[in-house]
This record gives sequence, structure tokens and C-alpha cells, in this order.
Amino acid sequence: MSKKRFVLIAVITFLVASALLTPHALRVMRQPRTDADYLRLFREVVTIVKKSYVTDVDNKKLMQGAVNGMLTALDPHSQYLPLTDFTEMKVHMAGAFGGVGIELGMENGKLTVNAPIEDTPAFRAGIQAGDHIYRIDGKLTKGMNINDAVSRMRGTPGTAVTLGIERAGSAPLSFRLVRAIIKTKSLKGRLLEPGIGYVTIAEFQERTGEDFDKALKTLAADNGGPLSGLILDLRYNPGGLVDQAFRVADRFIGDNPTDEGVIVTTKGREPSSTRSLTAYVGQKEPNYPMVVLINGGSASAAEIVAGALQDHKRAVIMGTQSFGKGSVQSIIQLPNGDGLKLTTARYYTPSGRSIQARGITPDIIVDRIKKPAKTAKTGKPEDKEDEIHEKDLEGHISGGDDAVTPPTKKPASAPALKKSPDEKMVELLKSDNQVMRAVDLLKGLNYMKSTYPLPAKAPKTVTAKTTKQ
Repeated sequence: MSKKRFVLIAVITFLVASALLTPHALRVMRQPRTDADYLRLFREVVTIVKKSYVTDVDNKKLMQGAVNGMLTALDPHSQYLPLTDFTEMKVHMAGAFGGVGIELGMENGKLTVNAPIEDTPAFRAGIQAGDHIYRIDGKLTKGMNINDAVSRMRGTPGTAVTLGIERAGSAPLSFRLVRAIIKTKSLKGRLLEPGIGYVTIAEFQERTGEDFDKALKTLAADNGGPLSGLILDLRYNPGGLVDQAFRVADRFIGDNPTDEGVIVTTKGREPSSTRSLTAYVGQKEPNYPMVVLINGGSASAAEIVAGALQDHKRAVIMGTQSFGKGSVQSIIQLPNGDGLKLTTARYYTPSGRSIQARGITPDIIVDRIKKPAKTAKTGKPEDKEDEIHEKDLEGHISGGDDAVTPPTKKPASAPALKKSPDEKMVELLKSDNQVMRAVDLLKGLNYMKSTYPLPAKAPKTVTAKTTKQ
């Protein structure tokens, strides 16, 4: 057989075989993989990694990374919480713990005091912002992470912990602090002007609803009578506990007998995740004018409050577009004590608007103006703050319907307001253009109400129908 003839027969054989086998191969490729196939794939990959990875692999690290990777592939908010993180989350939302009252940070690899919390053992002992904690109960903090440091300083109230402190311009100091119950405050309230109250809520924690009720009563008492207007500041509020957001909104919704008083609705795949939270019947705040401030840092529970007050026409929403986190995360404790934060539903405002990846659009858009730097000599106008939203996050879930969100630019995240001493807070707020726009609006609404009162509605007359005989 000649060489050319052999090659020709081989080519023909290959083409015939390809023609016969290709449909079968395509059918195999198109056939969906079963759960068993994917579990087998996972086991195969784990086996290869444990056998061939450059170093020995810790099983716990490998499995926890696999679980967390699975959850983060779903959306940006589903998360696996190891026991320490799960415990810390519960303590944070409770807003109370046994400790010394220090907000910690890391600066140049050193454990640093960001600020002592007022009226706590650390504050009364004289620990200052910027102090470097180099020892905790004799153990050096070099290489210690914040979580480890926090766990060492927290403990049973009445027990003691000794901190070694390095402070600029001073010899090393030692503080023996007796732990106490530390209560973090999620809100602050004050009068900006006679009759005009201001309450800012940093986050919705377990006592936020109760503290909000107390703050409103304190403002009325300080004012010597009912308020003539209220500013509720939800800027940079990342959310928190929905039941506490409900309590805040409930103070202003549901006083109209014809109003169903829906505050928020959740909808999910399981029947138990679809429900509506409705305002309670009872005493409410007086019907004074109200402004709610929001921005790109207002998310989740903060958006629930803003959306409810907006839909019920109880408040004017002012500021910039909110973040758009309208998804419900259910917290599930696993048998081993770890936690699972899983997205199970979406939030909807009383009128049925989805918050997810859209947010709340203010009734009056007011950009916050940042003060120019002292060294700036450009003469350009003051800069606006940039914001980032839920729809900018990679892997975010959709809003649950076909509504189109107007495109916006993708900005950098905006810095949070720095806390100031209480005695300087009013002056700081009066330099905030959004707050002062809200004050002006409340004054204008009260002026219109007192100067141009709406005419009383005439009672409806009922005419009896007659039938011709």
C-alpha cells in the first residue's frame, strides 16, 4: 500500500469516526450535571489540593474557605460566620457587653486606642485617643489581631484587666481597669433651635427603639412643650435589626383609622418569609413636620424607615439616593456554634416598591458639600461627596421585577462623619448644609401652616334619592 493511499484512508476513517461520535459527545456535554456530579467534583478537587498543594493544608481552613466561597458566590451579603465572628456580631447588635470601654484600631501594626467611650472605666482612668496598648495582662500585643485583643479585654463585670500604655511624650504607663457593663449608644438627640429637634441614629441595635422613645420625650421636655419639627438623620446608617427600625417608624405611622399602617413587606421563596409588618394602634407622635436625611450610606433598615415615612407622606425625604440594600439576611446558628447569614427575601415599601439595588429616592435632592481643604488654592467650588450603592457591588441580586434603575456613575465610598464632643455637636451640625436645608424647610412649612391655614373642609351633605311614581 502506497504512503499516500494509507494517509488518505486514515483521514477518511478519522472523519467518519468524528461524524459518528460528535453528536454523542455533544449530548454528554449538554446533559446537566447532577448534585452527585458536583459533589464528586468537589471531593476530587479537595483530594488534589491536599495531595499536591505546595504546603500541607489545614482541613478546617480548607472547608471553611469552601463554605464561605459558596455563600459569597450567591450575593455580597450571604456569609459564613465562624464562632468568634458570630459571637461578636451578637454582642455588637446587643449594644452591651462586659469590658473597659475602648474603641480599638491598628496603626502602623500597633494596637491603638481610637477613642475611649464616655463614662466607662477607660474614660474615667484617663486613657486617650492615640494611646498604643503594648501589653494586656502582661502579654505583649505585637502581632496580636484586634479580635484577640478584644476578647482579652472583655470579660465578666467586676473582674480586672491591666493595660500597658505607650503615649507620646510620656514614660510607659500602666492602667488597672475593672470591667463594667459597657452600653454603646446607637443614637443621639438634641434641639438645634427652639422647637426643632434633631435625632441621628447610627445603627439599629437591640435598644434603639426604646432609646428613640426616650429621646423624643427628652426633646419635648427640653423644649418646654411639643416639638414644631423633627430632623431624623439616617445618613451613613448601615441598617441593623428590622424590628427596631419598625419601632422607630411606628412612632409616626398608623394614627389614621383609614390607613392600614403597613411599614414594610418581605417576599421570599418560602411562605414564612412573605409577610407584612403593620403599625400598632396607640399613641403616636404629634403630627409636626418632619425631614428624614439619607445618603448613599443609608442602607437596609434605614431604607425601610425612610421608605415607610415617604409612602405614608409623613415625612419629607431629603439628601441623596440611598444605598439600595433591600435584601433580608436570616441568621442561622449551625450545630457546631458557627453562624450562617443567608439572604432569604427582599424588602418592599408600603406601596410595593422594591428597595433592592434601587434604594430610596429623596423627595428633595440635596448633595452634601464638603469643606475645601485649608491648603487648596484652586478657587474651584466646594466638592460634593461621592457615594457607592448596592447596584455597584459585584454579584448583587436583582430587585425582583423588571423595573429599570436609572444609571448612575460609580463613585468611591464616602467618608463617615467624625464624632465631636457633645458640646460642639450643634455647631458642627450647623455647618452641615443638608441639616440646615432641613431646618429651613421645617421653618417654611410651619410658617405656611400658621400664616396660610388650610380652610376647614365643609361637611358632606347627603341628598335623599326620590323615585318618581
